[in-house]
Amino acid sequence: MTLETTRLRLRPFREDDVQAIYDNSSAPEVGLNAGWKPHESLTESYDVLHLMFLDQPTVWAIERRGDGRVMGSIGLIADSARQYGSVRSVGYSLGTAYWGRGYMTEALRAVTEYGFERMSLDLISATCYPDNARSRRVLEKCGFAYEGRLHRAELLWNGEVRDHLHFYLPHENLK
Repeated sequence: MTLETTRLRLRPFREDDVQAIYDNSSAPEVGLNAGWKPHESLTESYDVLHLMFLDQPTVWAIERRGDGRVMGSIGLIADSARQYGSVRSVGYSLGTAYWGRGYMTEALRAVTEYGFERMSLDLISATCYPDNARSRRVLEKCGFAYEGRLHRAELLWNGEVRDHLHFYLPHENLK
């Protein structure tokens, strides 16, 4: 399933996206904000492509319509904190070259609309780290409400333990 916005095409990942995944995911700022080790090789990006992105019906490559560049990823995945079928959690990442231009806000709005209208979801949740002000701002612009801080929520690849800020968007609040 492909979703289109004014500037973006959200499409399934393909094998030939591995270089773009590496280019976007090798930047330390991207990995640290998303909770993964910055990619150190194309092989690592290839493994992630096959493990997390390919053949996932609600995980999309974020492609700029003007030039076809893959800028990042966005997906609706199971919410481990809510144990019923009409809830998903949204996760996303964007290459640093594309930050501050409203691309992620545009992508998130398309994905939340898809989740509510096509998947009949009741609620979409999201988390981010307390120091990730950019991600928090995207969530707030898209109507997500802050629901609290989960302390010591995640052990990262580098041994650091991080808190999560939790957000939610019920269907009736879709902006």
